[in-house]
Amino acid sequence: MSQINKKQGIGKGIRALLSNIDDDLNSISEGSPALPGNNNTYNNNINSIARIPVDLIEVNPKQPRHDFDAQALRELAESIALHDIIQPITVVKTAQNTYQLIAGERRWRASKMAGKTDIPAYVRSADGQEMLEMALLENLQRENLNAIEIAMSYRRLMDECELTQEQVAERMKKERSTVANYLRLLKLPPDIQKAVRDGQLTMGHAKAISGLEHIDQQLYVFRETIQRSLSVRQVEQLVKDMAVDKGNKETAATPAKLPHAYKRIEDNIATHLSTRVKLDRKKNGKGSILIEFYNDEDLERIMDKMSL
Repeated sequence: MSQINKKQGIGKGIRALLSNIDDDLNSISEGSPALPGNNNTYNNNINSIARIPVDLIEVNPKQPRHDFDAQALRELAESIALHDIIQPITVVKTAQNTYQLIAGERRWRASKMAGKTDIPAYVRSADGQEMLEMALLENLQRENLNAIEIAMSYRRLMDECELTQEQVAERMKKERSTVANYLRLLKLPPDIQKAVRDGQLTMGHAKAISGLEHIDQQLYVFRETIQRSLSVRQVEQLVKDMAVDKGNKETAATPAKLPHAYKRIEDNIATHLSTRVKLDRKKNGKGSILIEFYNDEDLERIMDKMSL
């Protein structure tokens, strides 16, 4: 079997594992014997539904979601305390009477906050790669992930499940360009990624900023966007203007390429000052450092950074 067919087979197997969720939900509402009352008894059958003690469930270390809104978690816990969980979590049996989360960590956390001793769960059977792909796909389809978490999940599907961008797009029913736009966010500096995760920056803003080649330019536009509350259209125009300016500068002679050690110093200074820096070193050891600024306010900010 070819490598592509193997990957497609995994995907079909996962879809088959998930295809009976609606039937399982119906069986819960009809009083399935696989779901006893709120006590510490549970069903060990694989590919079944059972109430699992919360203390026997561990978090999947490869869980794609990491950020949970504390207030929303408390509200969910209050609802669970009154009504129990409507939608079961999904787990896989890893050892005798031990389970690992595939999907539903938010519901599991809220159940613990609500003082629940057990929780309804789909008990699935899967190998390591199937389990990872199930976790990523279920979370991408069911949870309210931010753009960076979505991008990280796409990247992990490619790296750890050996899928191409086309195969990820097919599984998610997305255009390939959409997947590519999310993946580009992972090349942005940590400060910008954090702003997207925290909701300070939208996907549209981040996508526009990712069109810039240099980190210093990306950080400058990011800072301008936050300080001036720029719209996505304004950011796109700013990026376009900077690209034109860059094209004009590139008509000048290209300087000799810096050795790697000096290029790293140049990058470190640029990152610290959040602006473009050019380091020039001659063979005799002499050289110069050119620090760019975009306006008077930017110059003042750089001087503050340098404690001048």
